[in-house]
Amino acid sequence: MPVERSLERLFRLTVNRAAHHRQTEAIGVDVTRAGYAILRTLADDGDLPMGRLARRCSMDPAAANRQVRALVDAGLVERVTDPDDARLAVARLTTAGRRTHDRIVALRTEQMTDVLADWSDHDRAELVRLVDRLVADLRATPLRADAPTTPSPTTPSPTTEERP
Repeated sequence: MPVERSLERLFRLTVNRAAHHRQTEAIGVDVTRAGYAILRTLADDGDLPMGRLARRCSMDPAAANRQVRALVDAGLVERVTDPDDARLAVARLTTAGRRTHDRIVALRTEQMTDVLADWSDHDRAELVRLVDRLVADLRATPLRADAPTTPSPTTPSPTTEERP
């Protein structure tokens, strides 16, 4: 399916190690994609209890806790007690975390400005509309448990020697 292949190429760009290395060099801090999701959410929403932060980032609570721990160790996030409920841990951006978030946003904005420089205003607006629609539909559509497990006709099946 052409859409799946196009999206796979896009997703591969987002996990490209060379691009991540260039971002780390440019901002001076190594922030993973998941770590950036935490920073972005805290920058957008302010202090959040860990459970709500995990949900907002579409992470399971254990993964969100690991990411927050790494960001705390890097001095980008602090974990504080909820003033209304001492049983709850709340994540908060530090000043360094806000600066790091802002540098990442500036770097990405600059790159997208360069990439989309020759696109019309209409095409840029349409891109935003379609990506937002895709994200909403992906969130609303569960992965089918009955998805085919056999290779498609265009996907070669491993030979007996190639199987583990």
